[in-house]
Amino acid sequence: MIRKRSLIRRAAAMAAAGTAALVLAACGGSGDSATGHNGHTATSASASASASQGQHNAADTAFAQGMIPHHRQAVEMADLAPPRAESAEVKKLAEQIKKAQDPEIKALSGWLTSWGEEVPAAGAMDHSAHGTGGMMTAEEMDQLEKASGTAFDTAFMEMMIKHHEGAVAMAKTEKTDGAFPGAKKMADAIITSQTAEITRMNDLLGKS
Repeated sequence: MIRKRSLIRRAAAMAAAGTAALVLAACGGSGDSATGHNGHTATSASASASASQGQHNAADTAFAQGMIPHHRQAVEMADLAPPRAESAEVKKLAEQIKKAQDPEIKALSGWLTSWGEEVPAAGAMDHSAHGTGGMMTAEEMDQLEKASGTAFDTAFMEMMIKHHEGAVAMAKTEKTDGAFPGAKKMADAIITSQTAEITRMNDLLGKS
C-alpha cells in the first residue's frame, strides 16, 4: 500500500514537471510575447536574440521617427547661439544640448535602419508638424536667427524650454508604451537631462 502511494506521488510529480516544462517552452518560444512580459523574457535565449536584432514595437518607431527631427531642430537652435548670445551661460547650455543630442540622433537613426524603418530625411522638420511637440515654426526659427544679445538669450531659452517640454512628453510616452530597451533607456536619459535644463533656464530667466 505504501509503495503504491509512493508510485502515485512519483507519477504526479513527473506529470507536474512535464506540464511546467511545456508552459516554460510555450512562454519562451513566442517572440511576440516579449512586450507582454514587461521585458522579463530577455532572460530567455530566444528573446535575447530578438532584442539583439532590434526587437521593437510601433511606439519605439514613432519615438525614433519623431525625436530625430525634434533633436535636429534643437541642434539647429544651439548652432545659432555662439555668434548671437550675450550670456556665457546660454552659450554653455547650447553647447551641452548639441553635445548630448547629436549622438542621440545617430543612435535613433541606427535603430530605425536596423529595424527596416524609414529614417526621417534631413529636411523633414521643415515640412513636419511645426508647433506640436514643442517644435518651433519657421517664423519662430527666423525670429531667433535675427535676434542677438540679451534678446537672443531670452528668446532662445523661452523657445528651448517649450522644445524640451515637448521632448520630455515624447520620452514619457516611449517609457510607457515602448518595448526596445535602448529606446526606453534613452527616453529616461532625456527626461532626466532635459528636465534639469528646463529648471536651469527658468532660473536664468528668473521664472523659478
